[in-house]
Amino acid sequence: MLSKLMGKKLNICVSDYCVFDLETTGTSPARDAIIEISAVKVKDGKVVDEFSTLVNPMIPIPYYATAVNGITDDMVSEAPKCEEALKDFLDFVGDMVLVGHNIHLFDMKFICRDAKEFWGMNVGNDYVDTLPLARKCLPQLAHHTLTDLAKHYDIGTEGAHRALFDCHMNRMVFENLREDMKNASETAKEIPLCPQCGNVLKIRNGKFGEFWGCSSYPTCRFTMNVKK
Repeated sequence: MLSKLMGKKLNICVSDYCVFDLETTGTSPARDAIIEISAVKVKDGKVVDEFSTLVNPMIPIPYYATAVNGITDDMVSEAPKCEEALKDFLDFVGDMVLVGHNIHLFDMKFICRDAKEFWGMNVGNDYVDTLPLARKCLPQLAHHTLTDLAKHYDIGTEGAHRALFDCHMNRMVFENLREDMKNASETAKEIPLCPQCGNVLKIRNGKFGEFWGCSSYPTCRFTMNVKK
């Protein structure tokens, strides 16, 4: 939904939500464009509806983006432009909580940027990012990409990097995380979250000894002292 204010990042698990995912021409919200938007609507943990559309970015899709997601210029040539596609997506999700993987630093930046450009408004939906939840809940894992989490939970990954498939994969990961959070280990409970971006804080070593630093560094530079 459009709003004057951007939605809040939540660190809780909800039962009614909309998982969404974007495919883009690159990784920079400053200069890259959306080429696919997908979403899966979930109520009481069950899928009730889905949305998916390719998007014509009005710029060539770089070869390295196509190598990741398989989307070509020919595929998007007759697709709706971003303003139409984003409006349809926002109409689909309504005021539901959004869920996605690494959306705080990636997907939300794209859709908020475009909402401001097209309508002078923010995307006001509150949202849950499964990346920091996974880092807090599963500290024993070396990596926390969506496919790493899917493999951890024995969820199939064939078809990854297309938006709709990733939405369904992310939903299953999120449902597993919800259960794990109910029975979180003492180690996981003690891991603090960054008050600025919500990602997990990690103990780092500096000139003056140990300190807590944000795992999103250098994007987020929050630090705090380690209590002795």
